[in-house]
Parts: sequence; structure tokens; C-alpha cells
Amino acid sequence: MVREQREARPRGQAGQAPGTSGTRQGPALAALATAQFVVVLSTSIVNVALPAVSEGLGLRSGALSWVVNAYVLAFGALLLPGGRLADLFGRRRMFVAGTTVFALASLAAGLAPNAAALITARAVQGVGAALLAPAALALVLLIFPSGPPPRRGSPGGARRLGRGTALGVWGAVSGAGGAAGVILSGVLTEWYGWRAVFFVAVPLAGASLAATLLLVPADRPSGGGLDLVGALTSTAGLTALVYALTAKQPLAAAAGLALLAVFAHRQRRARTPLVPPRLLRTGRVAAANLAMTLLGAIWVGLFYFLPLYQQQVLGYGALEAGLTQLPLALTIVAASTLAPRLPPRAGLGAGLTALTLGLGLLALARTDGSFAVDLLGPSVLVGAGLGIAFVRLTALSTDGVPPADSGLAGGLVNTTRQIGGALGLALLTALAPTATDYRTAFATTALIAVVTTAAALITLGPPTTATKATTATKATKEPTDHTRRQQS
Repeated sequence: MVREQREARPRGQAGQAPGTSGTRQGPALAALATAQFVVVLSTSIVNVALPAVSEGLGLRSGALSWVVNAYVLAFGALLLPGGRLADLFGRRRMFVAGTTVFALASLAAGLAPNAAALITARAVQGVGAALLAPAALALVLLIFPSGPPPRRGSPGGARRLGRGTALGVWGAVSGAGGAAGVILSGVLTEWYGWRAVFFVAVPLAGASLAATLLLVPADRPSGGGLDLVGALTSTAGLTALVYALTAKQPLAAAAGLALLAVFAHRQRRARTPLVPPRLLRTGRVAAANLAMTLLGAIWVGLFYFLPLYQQQVLGYGALEAGLTQLPLALTIVAASTLAPRLPPRAGLGAGLTALTLGLGLLALARTDGSFAVDLLGPSVLVGAGLGIAFVRLTALSTDGVPPADSGLAGGLVNTTRQIGGALGLALLTALAPTATDYRTAFATTALIAVVTTAAALITLGPPTTATKATTATKATKEPTDHTRRQQS
């Protein structure tokens, strides 16, 4: 274990991957962020296009939901194994594999001759996303070590970007991807047809892949093994649970909870656990991921119900619904860029408060409302809150994580957001089954935001010196204690 930890520690600056000292950070970040943008984009880009997909392939309403669910299920359920594979076999290697699968599946979705082919392609697209997303974030964390960037003239002073700035960019493109999905969906569907919403991902993924191969050096794998039982039980459990909520199947929910209980028990005894217990005791990883689960529920629910309110209540067309979300998208980008400059705890609290207020105002929107009166103000507040909260929670969920676990940490934070989104959307659609129930949906998301704010302020305060020392001691001792248990 000591030998593996030494090999995983980069040469040069602490926390860097081998070879990153000469990496052109800005272009490398742009390449990896493009992949993240496409992954998030593919979650929301089909929403406005669903009526056209239904008409083109003859899908009924029940089957139509699987155009979205197939991607979300595969993506969310496989993120944890994807993060571990990135650590074991190399982050860049898994990024290349995942991006290739994602691009080919996107092409297949655009060419799908029938509903079965489209749904299958969307599931494979989710598999590719689950491989590339945690690997991309892990590469960012390795290229941008924690702590302030060195000053100009000091050793390594050519590096001008710090991790906070990099995560700000990451949050900006992630937020923009969600909003841009709705915008592009309306534009592409109205001008080029529904197949274009899948084709658009192909050149973007290809460009990101080529740039990453040129700009990001290969990293050294951490070594070790993969907990196959843990991977199978977590994947099957999450799939069953999300399916149960979307299809309203109580037996599937019971099976999913049972499998997740087996997974949790397994992680305490496995030689190479998928989620090492030490990871959840590192810094504020556990609390930040809990808050990210709640934020995911708000995020996915918002981008599902807002287009429905615009089109089915206000009577907007697909293009108009997309374009009127530009203020929301631009505010998310601006807030994500600003977030690293804000005081961590106060900034997070302010962002979540703005999010709660904006969602509350959307719940008061009129059935005959206008963009200027009912949508513009709430969109700015919600965008600011989402942008700030996403960046701050992402930073907290990876703070203090050693390089050998960076891919796993990236997979965990992506998993909590995706699974939170799937569970939240299932709850919201159960409470608000039609677009005319939009007030219930937005009021529920506002309530979730209140809970998120309270939980974040209580659990994400600055750790005490004693807590830091205890965490460091446990992280150091755990491999030795664990090895002793295995030997006995």
C-alpha cells in the first residue's frame, strides 16, 4: 500500500499527475470542460424535442420517458464503478475510452431507425458518460493541485490558475450545459429536426477527445483491484431504485434498497472497496455529497418543469421556450465564475438563499404570465444560486482527497448529483403529474432548497483543528488496520 501511495504521488508539485508540470493548463481545462459540457448537455437536450421524437418514431407516452431515463439510469448507476476504474487503470485512458463510446452512441442515437434502437443507444451513451465524467474531473484535480497557485517568479510560477478557478470554470460549463440543452433542443428541433439533438454531441466529443490526447499527459494508474461485488450491487441497486420511482414499482424499490444495504455492508469488509470508508471521513466529503444530492433534485426538476410551463401553460413554441432561458444560462455561467472568489461558507449560504427565493417566485408565476414579470427575475435568482452552490459543493466534495482517490471522488460527486436528480424528478412528477401543476413542482423544489440551505450551513462549517487531526490520523492508519483485519 505504501508503495502504491508513493507511485500515485506525482513528481514535482504535490498532488500533480506525472508530467503535469509542463501542461498548458488553460487549453487542457478547456478540452476537459468541453467533455463535461456535452455530458450535461445530453441530459437536458432531449426535453423540448420529445414531442417530435414521439411523432417521428411513433413512441407512446410511457415509452417516451425512457428516451430520458435510459441515459440517466446508466449514467447515474455506473458513475461509482467508472470513478474507480479511472483510478485503477489511468484517468486519461478511461477518459479516452468513455468519450469514444459516448460519441459513437450519440451517432447511433441520431441514426436510430426505431424506438428500441434509440433507447438502447441512449443507455450506451450513459455508459460512456459514466466512464468519462469522473475521469475528466479527476484529471482537472490532478492538473490543478489544491492550495493557492505559486506567485510569478517562484518555482512553478508559470502556472497562473488555481484549483478554485478551475472548479469555477467547471461549474460554469456544467451549468451552461444544462441550460444550453434546453436552448439548443428548441433551435435544433425547429430548424433541423429531432435527430440533430443527438448528432450535435458527436463533433463536440470528438474535439474534446483529440485535444485531450494532445494536451493532457498520461497519468500513472493507482493500481490495486476492483470490488466487483460492490460494483454489481451498487449498479443494480441504484438502477432498481430509480426504475421503481419512475415506473412506480414498490417491489423494485424494495429490491433496490436491499441491494444498496448489501453494498454498504460490503464496503466495510472488502479488501479494495468501491467507496473506501476513509473517503467519507475525509474533510467534508460526506456532507457535501449529501447537499449535492438535494441540489441535483432541484436542478433536474427545474429544467424538466420550466420548459413544460413555458410551452404547455404559457403557449411558447420550442424555439421561444429555449431562447427565453438565456438569462438563466448566462447567470449560471457568471455565478459559477464568481463563486471561487466568495467566502466559502457565506457564499454557499447566499447562493442557496437566492435559489430558494427564485424557486418560490416561480411557484407564484401566473397562468397568463409574461416573461418580463414572471420569469426574468426568478431566472436570475435561480441561476445565481445554482452556479454558486454547484461550484462550492464540488470543491467541498473533493477537498483533501488524495490523488489516488481523485477519480473515485469525482465519480461520487457526479453520482450523488445524478441520482439526486433522478429521485427528485420521480418525486416531483408524482406530486405534479401535469404541466398545470407547475406551482406544486416549483414550491416543492423551493422546500428542498430550504432543507439544503439548512443542512449545508449546519454540516459544512469549517472543520476544527481536532477534526482535521483526527481525519488525517484515521486516513493514515486505516490501510494498516484494514490489512490486519484481512490477515486475521
